[in-house]
Amino acid sequence: MTVYMVFEPPRRDEDRLAHAERIAFVRDRFSWAAFLFAPLWLLWHRLWLALVIYIAAIAALMSALWAIGAGAEARGWIVVLVNLLLGFEAATVRRWTLLRRDWRERGTVIGDDREAAERRFFDAYVAEAAGGASSGSTVTPPPASPRPGATDVIGLFPQPGANR
Repeated sequence: MTVYMVFEPPRRDEDRLAHAERIAFVRDRFSWAAFLFAPLWLLWHRLWLALVIYIAAIAALMSALWAIGAGAEARGWIVVLVNLLLGFEAATVRRWTLLRRDWRERGTVIGDDREAAERRFFDAYVAEAAGGASSGSTVTPPPASPRPGATDVIGLFPQPGANR
């Protein structure tokens, strides 16, 4: 099962279907594409500020390593480590960018694949728009009040206040 964060774009002058098609699902797991092709991945997702930060960080690290006389192998490992960090934090970078662009976080949805996650989300989304509860949602009843004299306290002291 994969976890997806769901983001809704700011409203435009469009119908509900066009607005729903723009909703973004960001998969929360390691991104091999971001690890292997970091600058291209950032360009593909239009993460311009993140790309500028990535290039500046790589340039600063390469300059620092060159200044201390590190070899090409050390510089290569630094690029691999920065790309590894980006691979782990790719979803966070996308979420940060969407929130910076005034997108609204709608929640988290879990599914075997993106299609299942979208189906689960839009079932609840349509039910919410219709004003009813979704068929898959469960309503939790309020907690039952304890019986008078019940001793179901877990711990060393079976009665509340008995530790005195």
